[in-house]
Amino acid sequence: MIELHSSVAKVQETLRQSGFDNQVEQLPDSTRTAQEAADTIGCEVAQIAKSIIFRLKPSDRPVLAVASGVNRVSEQLVEAHVDGKLGKADAAFVNEHTGYVIGGVPPIGHSEPIVTFIDEDLFRFHCIWAAAGHPKAVFQLTPDELAGMTKGKVIRVVAE
Repeated sequence: MIELHSSVAKVQETLRQSGFDNQVEQLPDSTRTAQEAADTIGCEVAQIAKSIIFRLKPSDRPVLAVASGVNRVSEQLVEAHVDGKLGKADAAFVNEHTGYVIGGVPPIGHSEPIVTFIDEDLFRFHCIWAAAGHPKAVFQLTPDELAGMTKGKVIRVVAE
């Protein structure tokens, strides 16, 4: 059995402690982007649950949007559910508030609680894939499991 990278092991342990039996997989190729993840896994790009961290102004708190790999998150649609404006989060901010590097941010197991919104488009699929703490690690789950794990609010994140 391959020893898990420490950040990947943290995600696996978070799943276990939360009562989920999903298994993290470390892959030979990068899953840093939704396209790379889909190519490596062999699924549709839309089945990739990409985690995007925003910086909420003026509170400087993180906000997580978990979106379908084909969707671009509308900051205005997410802002309708928070008190403030969303701004870009740089790599240092993401790492500080989640404990993970960009390209490997999972939807769970963060350094601190993060308000989470889930793209309703993910619910078109029976199975989806999320990052697991490293750019070469993922885990399979259902949209309902994602909602349960994150306690996230399901919303429309893409503008028509």
